[in-house]
Amino acid sequence: MKKMIYSFAIALSAMALTACSDDTYTGDAEKDWAGTTAFFNSTEEDGYATYYKPAIGRVGDPMPFYDEKAGEYKILYLQDFDNNASYRFHPIWTVSTKDGATYQSLGETLGVGVSDDQQDAALGTGSCYYNKQDGLYYIYYTGHNAKCENVEVVMRATSPDYKTWTRDNAWSLKGADFNLSSEDFRDPQIFEDNGTYHMVIATRQGDPKFADFTSTDMKNWQFNGTFNAIWDRMCECPDIFKMGDWWYMVYSEGYQTTWSRKVKYMMAKSFDGLKACFNDPGANWPKDDKEGVLDSRAFYAAKTASNGSERLIWGWTPYRSGADVWAKNINVGEKEPNWSGALVCHKLIQHEDGTLSIGEVPAMAAKFNKTAEAKVMEQGSDYTLYSRLGTHNHISFTVKTANDGDKWGVSFVRTSDVKKYYTLVVNPEWENGRRKINLEEEGADGKGFIEGADGYIFPRPADNTYKVDIYTDNSVVTMYINGVYGYTQRIYGIDKNCWSINNYGNNVLVSDLKVSQY
Repeated sequence: MKKMIYSFAIALSAMALTACSDDTYTGDAEKDWAGTTAFFNSTEEDGYATYYKPAIGRVGDPMPFYDEKAGEYKILYLQDFDNNASYRFHPIWTVSTKDGATYQSLGETLGVGVSDDQQDAALGTGSCYYNKQDGLYYIYYTGHNAKCENVEVVMRATSPDYKTWTRDNAWSLKGADFNLSSEDFRDPQIFEDNGTYHMVIATRQGDPKFADFTSTDMKNWQFNGTFNAIWDRMCECPDIFKMGDWWYMVYSEGYQTTWSRKVKYMMAKSFDGLKACFNDPGANWPKDDKEGVLDSRAFYAAKTASNGSERLIWGWTPYRSGADVWAKNINVGEKEPNWSGALVCHKLIQHEDGTLSIGEVPAMAAKFNKTAEAKVMEQGSDYTLYSRLGTHNHISFTVKTANDGDKWGVSFVRTSDVKKYYTLVVNPEWENGRRKINLEEEGADGKGFIEGADGYIFPRPADNTYKVDIYTDNSVVTMYINGVYGYTQRIYGIDKNCWSINNYGNNVLVSDLKVSQY
């Protein structure tokens, strides 16, 4: 049997390597942290500045829109706390951003109810829209209260300045009034089509459905019937928009549905055609082997907004519980175990055939403007280990493989004294030349593929060249391939620990390696 000889070459770009980043390693002062590869038990920041998380609490279900008056994106979200009250929880807060890379908190926008008995004691997902006809901002949201006859009701509040909000307690939409569910009637999303406003609501009529209401003034709404969801799967957070010649619905396939719980989309040439797609989902998914999936299970409840020249998409990546880094990183069963986390933004990419994928926000690279060290700490036949990362990192490099059966990966929290670490592995997938990014716990004591985290499938580049950009903010990681395919993950312990680039029995050339921080 002929013995194969593998090579793993690292061709560093001609860049000036600085000493260390601005991050200062704490702990045992006698240890030479910069010169070692032992595990460092780093501590996360209270708040995240890139993948936004408030200093207290977490981000749930984002509701973005572009505020033309202010010239900025506003992202409303459900503020989640560790000590939520039994009936009054998830007030709506807002952050603003010009570019999806830097945020300013605007604080609480709409508070929870003043008593446990009112319909909107707790708030649920909805949407915000500026109505030029009357100069008012409208928030249509879900009033949730398990003590009420109707557990979920669509409600609204208005504001002339996005500062002072008035609840319209005389108005509501109840599913039961239209022979729809009184328990699942939520997530109202508004869009405009040829002068008519539509409000699409996630609900049930036995099986899951979407309800369609229409209005000409955004005040008085008429029931326009229902259309199917995905078989018996509850589809949450619908977002309908037109982009170029295509209509799209982005939705999150039910939190109750474990194996397919992801952000997905449908596409058609009209809104009516879009609704018809759900009559036979298997025949109409944009990618028949992906079900229109846009990211991994670590990106959920996503919605989009456009400033007219780009369309961005925001979702949350969940936090994970555990006693230490190692427990947190694999604490994913059949689905992500926790609700809420950090706000992640991608750019929505439209391909020539109308299909969608996600890429990095254009402003992201410029934010990471300090060159950091990429020192080789150790090198083997199938990996190269690099020096410690900071709290916020941009890692970029190019991978060139010699054959179609390539497999390579990037590992984090890779240390000399712990026999497991966490890798974003790019695997061959099926016979059609696709690739799949998986989260795996590798090493002698590693668990292997983290099934609950699942992965993301994308086409293999025709020339086997992968331009890779990885951004980390504390434990949130996004990985982009050739600027048009993205993958979000949560990996604890990245900060101030070593990392590596790996191959798995292939001829792999890595070039143009750069690390930058802010």
